[in-house]
Amino acid sequence: MNARVAIALAIVVSAFSLAGFAQPAQARVETVDHGGVYFDDVYIERGQIVEGDIVVIGGDATVDGTIHGDLTVVGGTIDERPGALITGRVQQGGQVARSIVSARGIAWKIGLAAVVLLFFLIFPLRTRMALDRLEKHPGLCTAVGLVGWIAVIPLALLFAITVVLIPLIAVEALAVVAGLFVGTAALALLVGRRLYEMMSPRTTASPLLALLLGLALITAAELVPVVGALIMVLVGVVGLGATVLAFVREESFTGVRPAAPAGPPVGGPPMVIG
Repeated sequence: MNARVAIALAIVVSAFSLAGFAQPAQARVETVDHGGVYFDDVYIERGQIVEGDIVVIGGDATVDGTIHGDLTVVGGTIDERPGALITGRVQQGGQVARSIVSARGIAWKIGLAAVVLLFFLIFPLRTRMALDRLEKHPGLCTAVGLVGWIAVIPLALLFAITVVLIPLIAVEALAVVAGLFVGTAALALLVGRRLYEMMSPRTTASPLLALLLGLALITAAELVPVVGALIMVLVGVVGLGATVLAFVREESFTGVRPAAPAGPPVGGPPMVIG
């Protein structure tokens, strides 16, 4: 195996490993005085009496006081300290539920990456045009993507009001989804190519290798808590904008017409003057 390809594959594996072992952001600890469903870490203080069942999802429960009811924790742990009293049932999903959610998230991201690869194989020319727009006009791609996302709902409402154009709502939805996949492929190509050029400045990665490398890095980054959500938004906005511009002639938004190709030299005998 080529050494540079091996390095690229090692980076892909390392990126997914880091994403897989990334821990969720620190949850906020909430002191509760009544039963209910909570999505943070909860704490029952010493001497405190809570009436009712408590359900904690995606957090840990620390009990120093008394709970007159059931305690159920899904995706977290239970710390029942000395002197604590829980009169009802204690049920704990533990870290198993959290691991299942994480595994499903990774599988879902890998599935989406496979769909992006499929769109690249089906629409290679359009993907390359979107890549060209990203390289030359990244700011314009971002602006067009923002406008596109803002216009999606009003345009769908307009179709719905006209009644006759209601079928176009489905067409609009399909166009947005396709645009996202094509734009993501273009962005992954750009990221993968830049990274490969950093590793090997004198060579250029094949489109497929650059796409796979870029998809791996983007997918791994999207799995990181908090930061991943921001990256998903950025990819969605920029990718959609690049795809929209890929269907527009460049001179229409740059104002610069491509230079006309030089014609063949004029032949024939010299002209006689005078």
